Amino acid sequence: MLRLGPFTLKNPWVLAPMAGVSEEPFRVLAFRMGAALCPTELVSAQGLMRANARTVRYLRHDREVERPYSVQIFGGEPEVMASAALVAKEWGAELIDINMGCPVKKVTRNGAGSALLCDPPRAAAIVRAIGEATGLPVTAKIRSGWDAQHRNYLEMAAALEDAGCVGLAVHPRTRAQGYAGQADWSVIADLRRHLRSMTLIGNGDVKTPEDARRMRESTGCDLVMIGRAALGNPWIFRQLLGGAAPDPEERCQVVLGHFRAHLAFAGDPLGAVRSFRKHLAWYAHGLRGAAAFRAEVNQLVQPEQVELSVRRFYQATEVDPLDAEEQEVDYRAALG
Repeated sequence: MLRLGPFTLKNPWVLAPMAGVSEEPFRVLAFRMGAALCPTELVSAQGLMRANARTVRYLRHDREVERPYSVQIFGGEPEVMASAALVAKEWGAELIDINMGCPVKKVTRNGAGSALLCDPPRAAAIVRAIGEATGLPVTAKIRSGWDAQHRNYLEMAAALEDAGCVGLAVHPRTRAQGYAGQADWSVIADLRRHLRSMTLIGNGDVKTPEDARRMRESTGCDLVMIGRAALGNPWIFRQLLGGAAPDPEERCQVVLGHFRAHLAFAGDPLGAVRSFRKHLAWYAHGLRGAAAFRAEVNQLVQPEQVELSVRRFYQATEVDPLDAEEQEVDYRAALG
């Protein structure tokens, strides 16, 4: 039985919270493909405190599909984080996830994100304050440390566990590494040996279903958090449960369904077309003619043009076994 605080999860596969990606339409799609948990992208505690319209928009969710509903927030002050978590609870949050791993300077310079790795007592105080204010279970996402000389993940984990944190996701790179180099899965295995009660969630360098299974088997983590491998490929969750990869027709229908949901969510057709281009590029990965399709959709501005282009591409394409290009994923924009 897989537990995360008071919740029983149906499987060990979790969608990573990614900025500009983990919006309601993509989370719902991932849940329907089989993901057990899909936290929101990171949401500013200050924005929630001010009831910023753009920030509150991040809290929109499907109450029927998104269960449990996890909201990730970031900030550096226990009182502000607790107040923001109360706002999230009012919007239906059932879990509060704290981002303690974001390496971006505009976040860390305010004492948030991975800056909290440098201050375990303050990180613990945030967990405690949120738990006491909301009564909700609290999880956190960390990195292995600030830099190679300060890999304090065990100290962080102990402080958070003592503060009542019920789940810990670890990306085993330091803040200084960003997304360079290789994720050190031995960090996850080391945490497994030391945690007493927290659910352990592994993250980092999971690119295929085989990687996800290997991470769980080799490290002993309870859950595996999947980011890059789900971009343009929400079917990875279905495949992890024994399902089949999609054929071009299914790809077409899912892409169109995602696009229409994105249009409804965004409310601005032209803006929605622009913001969905990255998804179209990811969805085309590994298919014949992908480069030409990306070039075409990057010039489109009207929803009707996008629908026509998508239908035309998927009617003519097929899997390209020779296409070994990496997906052009800007992880700096994914904020942790």
